[in-house]
Amino acid sequence: MWRNYLTVGYRALARSRSYAAINIVGLALGLAACLLILLYVRYETGFDKWLPDSDRIYQVQATWHEKGQPVTHSQKSPVPVRDALPAGFPQIEAMSVALPGRLATIRDGQAVWVDQLYVDPAFFDIFKLEFVQGSAITALPNVTSIVLTERQAVKQFGTANALGKTLTERTSSGTFDYKVTGVIKDLPKNSHLELETIARFDPHTWDSAPPSSLWGNMAPYHYVKLRPGAAAAAINAALPAWEKKSIPTSVIDGRAASRADILDLKLVKVSGIHLGEAQLGAMRPGNDSGTVATFSIVALLILVMACINFVNLSTARAGQRAREVALRKVLGASRTQLVTQFLGESVLLAAIATLLALALVELSAPVLAGWLGIDLRISYFGKDGFLLPALLLALIVGVAGGLYPAFYLSRFQPAQVLRANKSSAETQGSGRLRMLLVVTQFAISIGLIICTAVIYSQTRFVETIDPGFERDGLIQIAGGGRLAQGGNYEAFRREALAVKGVTGVARSNLGVAAASGRTIIIAKSARADAGTDLGFYRTDPEFFPTMGMRLLAGRLLGEREARDLLPRAAPANGARPETAQGPDLMQRGLNVVINRRAALQLGFATPQAAIGQPIRVGIEGNELAPCTVVGVVEDTRIRTARDEIEPLIFGYDPLRTSLIVVRYRGAIPAQVREGLQHVWSRFLPDAPFEAEFAEDLIAQAYAQERARAAIFLGFAGFAVLIACLGLFGLAAFTTERRTKEIGIRKVLGARIRDIVRLLTWQFSKPVVLANVVAWPVAWWAMRDWLNGYDVRVPLGPGPFVMAGLLALAIAIGTVAGHAIRVARMNPIHALRYE
Repeated sequence: MWRNYLTVGYRALARSRSYAAINIVGLALGLAACLLILLYVRYETGFDKWLPDSDRIYQVQATWHEKGQPVTHSQKSPVPVRDALPAGFPQIEAMSVALPGRLATIRDGQAVWVDQLYVDPAFFDIFKLEFVQGSAITALPNVTSIVLTERQAVKQFGTANALGKTLTERTSSGTFDYKVTGVIKDLPKNSHLELETIARFDPHTWDSAPPSSLWGNMAPYHYVKLRPGAAAAAINAALPAWEKKSIPTSVIDGRAASRADILDLKLVKVSGIHLGEAQLGAMRPGNDSGTVATFSIVALLILVMACINFVNLSTARAGQRAREVALRKVLGASRTQLVTQFLGESVLLAAIATLLALALVELSAPVLAGWLGIDLRISYFGKDGFLLPALLLALIVGVAGGLYPAFYLSRFQPAQVLRANKSSAETQGSGRLRMLLVVTQFAISIGLIICTAVIYSQTRFVETIDPGFERDGLIQIAGGGRLAQGGNYEAFRREALAVKGVTGVARSNLGVAAASGRTIIIAKSARADAGTDLGFYRTDPEFFPTMGMRLLAGRLLGEREARDLLPRAAPANGARPETAQGPDLMQRGLNVVINRRAALQLGFATPQAAIGQPIRVGIEGNELAPCTVVGVVEDTRIRTARDEIEPLIFGYDPLRTSLIVVRYRGAIPAQVREGLQHVWSRFLPDAPFEAEFAEDLIAQAYAQERARAAIFLGFAGFAVLIACLGLFGLAAFTTERRTKEIGIRKVLGARIRDIVRLLTWQFSKPVVLANVVAWPVAWWAMRDWLNGYDVRVPLGPGPFVMAGLLALAIAIGTVAGHAIRVARMNPIHALRYE
């Protein structure tokens, strides 16, 4: 019986090759797009699940509710958490600290940076990383030991067999030798951990700092491993009370205050870090669950469109098999047998489409992985095997897509069909069903086109928006603090200015696309006399003109006024600069420059109103230093367009700067960078030269969003193509069935353009109706998405009208060929049809 079903199904497909080709190609494209997106979703949701005991490993994350600032969610947490948390929660089996850093080494005669993670020995108790040399037990016995990844071992020594070798770090004060005590396998890309070397963390690093200040130090990551059966939810529920008890109270400006009032800690499962809410301070850029959910919905919609094609073409073609169904029933076939026959044909077609889809996935997956910078691996067997889900999806699609056509075909009445001597029949209501399905299909297509247009426009907009400084012709050099500590900065600056095209050189710790710091500030103003948190950044007088920041009121900082410079003791022997000189600072005060947003937040109606006003700033520690606002500059967007513009305070504090910014004009960028590198190598030959153009830094900040927009565009194109294929096939069958009607119309005087207008309008109506469905849904989805940005393009009628007209043009272009061909047919041949 099954052999007969397969034979009949094969013959039916072979007899209608165009139908089979359109249906198979459309279904294959839909399945391929769906499988590709599901591959991406599986990758994104599989982060760190490969770690042993991943269900018991958690990261301690911090949320800050600072007055006057947007709520920030950080993957890092305060320094004292390492020692304080296990004592309060016996459910914790192990706890570890990880401090990100970098070390400078010489490779092939060039100084290069290597990402390093400083950890305590408990790190390997929590993260069971695979050692290829050495072991977790013997790794990191002291601060002079180091563990390398296989890739880094090959880079440093030319071989992964690096156990016992010496790796030398170049520092501003000399060199430091590490002994390689272990080599681990390279971590998969789907991990929130990003490291090349692991060194021993020295807990005495912060011993000299007061405990109250350490609760504001957000340098490290903290990880816990819970005991079997322990619930993280119970710990999270108890953390607010624990914070009140554990975080000490400080006296700020004569008033008691505690960071427990603005800090919330939370345990987040390691497998949820990548898609979690906290992304500030992430080792590797994360994603958001909304994006992954959106792609999942797109995959489902594309699959639905492919099934709609299947149903539409099957029902359109079904009428041509009316006599076959009637004869089968006359010869004794039951309805169950007919349903089985047609479902078998549907599953057979879906199976063929699945094979083609798998081939398309194999070809497309590397391209998709390259665009997104991820690792998409296709394995057909095993735990993450791809074959069984693909076959199951094909079976579901085949049954779901063929269920209605099967019951529709099997309901034909033999007497009615044979009495009328019909070779075809149309069941009442099937035309309206096809109209509804076409409307649904084009509504999805139009909605995806609208979303793609809005996403593309927003992506372009945020990359080109004015950041408040002159972005073109700007180079940012990391590691500038070494020049300041060595006392070589002024000499470096003079030689850098001699490089052809360089017009300005300055220092700061405010970088392009930078993360922000926080400090406590209290304004002595009737309108703003309460404490609020603002960002404090350290610069020198050349910073503002070099960056191209516009002065709104007052003046900039300079060398003439002694109060412009933050008093510090000069560093000795390349050490870190001493803390600000308390008595001098508190008695003399400091002049500062603020931006427009800070002026408004401090209660000043205009930039000019802020000039000369006294404020007090918690520059270091809990003591508030008297400061005077001497200048107000235009707002600067230091992070991405998703974040609000930050209120900023600038102080002249050159010894604590970390970046050098260089302005150039009228020169070839590559030559300027090369000239700066030569100057750098003369002063810091053992320090890596890390210089990036501002345009590249901005591009990197939006790289993932740009890649996702491109992928979304690609899949929207898939959806439109699938809709066109379905409409093309449906138009072919519909115009063929109306051949005799068209012949009669021509005999009665209808012209070719009248026939073409009639047929094209028939297929344009569902597209027009689809706009009514798609526009409100797309507007709601895009409004919600755009609300995630601080600045955004207006959600005007442009994308909606464009998508509607494009869909209409595609529909008309798809059916016009059939309409013209049938309209030009000789009426004699048309009247002889059937």
